[in-house]
Amino acid sequence: MTLIKSISGIRGTIGGQVGEGLTPVDAVKFAAAYGTWLLQRNPNKKVKVVVGRDARISGEMISNLVVSTLSGLGIDVINLGLSTTPTVEVAVPMERAQGGIILTASHNPKQWNALKLLNEKGEFISGEDGKEVLGIAENESFSFAEVDDLGKIQYNDSYLQKHIDEILKLDLVNKENIEKANFTVVVDAVNSTGGIFVPALLEALGVKNIIPIYCEPTGEFPHNPEPLPEHLADLSDKIMSTGADLGITVDPDVDRLALVCEDGSMFGEEYTLVAVADYVLSKTPGNTVSNLSSTRALRDITEQYGQSYYAAAVGEVNVVARMKEVNAVIGGEGNGGVIYPKLHYGRDSLVGIALFLSLLAKRRLKASELRDSYPKYVIAKNKIQLTPEIDADELLEKIKEKYQNKEIDTTDGVKIYIGKEWVHLRKSNTEPIIRIYSESQSSEKAKELGERFIREIKELI
Repeated sequence: MTLIKSISGIRGTIGGQVGEGLTPVDAVKFAAAYGTWLLQRNPNKKVKVVVGRDARISGEMISNLVVSTLSGLGIDVINLGLSTTPTVEVAVPMERAQGGIILTASHNPKQWNALKLLNEKGEFISGEDGKEVLGIAENESFSFAEVDDLGKIQYNDSYLQKHIDEILKLDLVNKENIEKANFTVVVDAVNSTGGIFVPALLEALGVKNIIPIYCEPTGEFPHNPEPLPEHLADLSDKIMSTGADLGITVDPDVDRLALVCEDGSMFGEEYTLVAVADYVLSKTPGNTVSNLSSTRALRDITEQYGQSYYAAAVGEVNVVARMKEVNAVIGGEGNGGVIYPKLHYGRDSLVGIALFLSLLAKRRLKASELRDSYPKYVIAKNKIQLTPEIDADELLEKIKEKYQNKEIDTTDGVKIYIGKEWVHLRKSNTEPIIRIYSESQSSEKAKELGERFIREIKELI
């Protein structure tokens, strides 16, 4: 059993001993800590929280515990039931709520669940705020409401449509062009809430030919729910057998978007953001942001439009902070996470789909042709195991000194640009390892670059 408490929330495997897995006691304790934190931030105010969940098997049980705990603190709850991470993020400010909780373990397997915490803007709470919540949980400094002051619970299933309506209002979403393109789209929603939300969005965009696979929100994931090529064979086969124009897949909470081309090949999770950024920049020039471990292709596309690209530390909250700092028009992460600030500051597969289809309809290209029009890069991922006597910070400092004549970014670990290639070395926050991401213009060159830095680090050790 595993329980991981972090500044962004609490996640773990269902069952086991208290404090060793995500047990009912742990869910109540952390929900109480978050609710108490909100009450402290909003004295003399009636606090409201939006709660939504993905379709995983434990979702209803965890939701009942969390909602009842918040009510027990005197907090009103808007319960969206089956929802998506971006939908909850949209709902929080629309409800004028003081916070939100999304019950999802994202791409983790079915035995996992988590509480992800939002502030009053519908954005993930900051590191400092997260530390305060953890402190309250540790001290169990909760005070529950008396019977006349219990919070009210309201069920609200209107936010599927409200989220879609907000997407359709966006100037860059071209429903007319999408409808004219007459796309046939296969959707793999890994039997979670994307099976409700993605087809509904496609219908609203005028897509008439939708072929769903694994779209029943049962929580019984038919394959590993992380939207990686090795998990998408069924989607690829269905595209080929039906002659579809595109395959769309999302993770269980619908904040990561991956696309499959008409020939069954992967568009590339890294290139979801690149394509959407290409479209946004063609209409609204401005800055772009991605995290340091994302493909260089976004920087290349941004500079082709004469605009500036900025890198952020790994983690959505860091990307959002950097986007606000540089007033970026588009940003996100290379794992298929698209953040379009015109709608909200959160990764949102639904707005990503709408913008991508608008681009595909405008360019009148096949998905594979669009992909091949972008700079070609491949990322290799490696790691080095550390022993207690190894000082990771000292190692990274030595590497930085060795390559001081190159372009270096130390926002998060050490990223070294070598021509069109880069390598990013960062200490893991959860494991005794150094992660080594390397990118080049072929998988062989990316692998060679990563192996070169592994050798150099081992020599330093």
